[in-house]
Amino acid sequence: MNMRALPLYVTIGIFLVAYLICWIQFPNMLSTRVVGNLLTDNAYLGIVAVGMTVVIISGGIDLSVGSVIAFSGVFIAVMLRDTGLHPLAVFAILLALTTAFGGAMGWLIDRLAMPAFIVTLAGMFLARGAAYLLSIESVPISHPFYQSLQGAYWLMPGKGRLTLIGLLMLFTFCVGMIMMHKTRFGASVYAIGGGEATAALMGVRQGRTTVKVYAFSGLMAGLSGIVFSVYTGSGYSLATVGTELTAIAAVVIGGTLLTGGAGYVFGTLIGVLTMGLIQTYIVFDGTRSSWWTKIVTGLLLLLFILLQKGLVRLSESRLVAREG
Repeated sequence: MNMRALPLYVTIGIFLVAYLICWIQFPNMLSTRVVGNLLTDNAYLGIVAVGMTVVIISGGIDLSVGSVIAFSGVFIAVMLRDTGLHPLAVFAILLALTTAFGGAMGWLIDRLAMPAFIVTLAGMFLARGAAYLLSIESVPISHPFYQSLQGAYWLMPGKGRLTLIGLLMLFTFCVGMIMMHKTRFGASVYAIGGGEATAALMGVRQGRTTVKVYAFSGLMAGLSGIVFSVYTGSGYSLATVGTELTAIAAVVIGGTLLTGGAGYVFGTLIGVLTMGLIQTYIVFDGTRSSWWTKIVTGLLLLLFILLQKGLVRLSESRLVAREG
C-alpha cells in the first residue's frame, strides 16, 4: 500500500462507515433528495476547498478565502443594484479581481520571502475591510437571472434535485483532479511542497508557480463567492467568517498533508462530504446541538493530524534504515 495514500483510504473508510451508521438509523439518508441537498449546501465550501488543497499541497496556506467570499457576495449585490451590468459581466469582473488579488499575495510571498500565514492574514483583513466599505448591511439580489440560476436543477431518480451549484462543485473537483494529476503545473505544485531541493531538481520555476497557486486560490474563492450569493440570494460583509478554517479542516480530513507535497483533490471532496454528512445527521436526529458538528470535526481533524505525524515518523525511520 502507498503510505502517502493511507490518509485518503482512511478518509473514504470513515465516510462510508459514517454513511452506513446514518442509514441504519435513518433509512431516508440514502435518498437522492438528501444527496442533492448535501451537494447544494456544501457547494461553496467544496469549491473554495479545491483552491485550498492546491495551496496546502504547495506547502502554503491561504487565510483570506473566507473574506474573499464575503467580498464577492457584496460586490455582486452592489454592482447589480447600482449598475445596469448583466450578472455574467459582474462575474467576469469579480473573478478577474479575486484572481489578481490571489496572485498579488503569491508575488509578495515569493519576492519578499514572507510567510504565507502573514501575507494571507493581511489579505483576510483587507478583503473583509473592502466588503465593509461596499456595504455593512445585507444587500438582497433580485435579478431575474439569479432566479433562473436558483431554479436550475436536474431531477434525479427518487425526485432528488441536483442543482446547478451542486453540479458546478462536482465539475470544479473534476477540473482540480485533472489539473493536479495530469498537468505540468500540478507536478510543479507537488515538487514545491516536497521542498526547494526537489523543485530545483525538477527545474520548477518556484516564483511563477507560487504566484499561480495563490492566483488559482483567489479564482476559486471568487467562484465560491458567486455560488454562495446564488445560494443565499444576497451579499453580506459578515458572511462566511471562519470559512477559511473550515476549508483547511476539509482538506486535512481529506488526507492532504499540512507539510505539503502529498494529497489528493478527490480526498478533499470526501472531506467536504464527511463534514456535510455530520451536519445532516444532526438535523435528522433533532436532539443534538449544531455545535456537535464543530466537536466531531475537531476530533476528526486531530485524528488526521496524528495520522500524518505517524506517517512522517514512519517514513523517516524507513529512510534511516535504508541509509544504515
